[in-house]
Amino acid sequence: MKRIFFGILLLSLLTVLPSSAKADVDVNVNIGIPLPPAIVFSVPPVTVVIPGTYVYAVPDVPQDIFFYGGWWWRPWEGHWYRSPNYDRGWAYYKGVPSFYGHVPPRWRENYRDRRWQGHPWNSQRVPARQLPSNWRGWEKNRHWEKQQHWGVPAMKPRKGAPPPPRRSVQPSPRPEPREIHGPPHQPQPHEGKGKPPGQQKEKHGKGEGGNGHGHGHDKN
Repeated sequence: MKRIFFGILLLSLLTVLPSSAKADVDVNVNIGIPLPPAIVFSVPPVTVVIPGTYVYAVPDVPQDIFFYGGWWWRPWEGHWYRSPNYDRGWAYYKGVPSFYGHVPPRWRENYRDRRWQGHPWNSQRVPARQLPSNWRGWEKNRHWEKQQHWGVPAMKPRKGAPPPPRRSVQPSPRPEPREIHGPPHQPQPHEGKGKPPGQQKEKHGKGEGGNGHGHGHDKN
């Protein structure tokens, strides 16, 4: 009975300890990641929408702060943080948000020079207070595409142009001549059947010569 009791006790310890240890590890990891310092705004910030996206960036502060998908986002010390507010409540976000891959690293220079991909950029400043209640509708209705294509009218023709992959697929009819040339070569050995007997003999003699050459190739 004692052996059974100690066996049950040991089994219970093995099943309970890993979960508690894992919880301690998770807590320690979250506690070990510091939160970014607060950014003080004397007035609510203003954002600009990155052309070709629905990502909003704050250009008037040196720190990178973005708004996307109903959240404010901020990188700091190799980590990412997000918050429902732009000035407080930052929480650690594991990994890199997907939208960041569409943000060019030189977007600040483009904003300062008022040019985007070599074209004039008439950027529109959007107050931060307008984003929480409007971002979803703007994205659904393609609001910024209709506003002179994100303020870069020169980008508009790209929307109607066929994508490069389709252009590369269009020359596919080129292999058709190969199919046309293929069949005439197949009936060549039988062309002598429909000709007069005299010509058939000539063809037959040439054909034997051809066969003889063929044997010669076999010998080689």
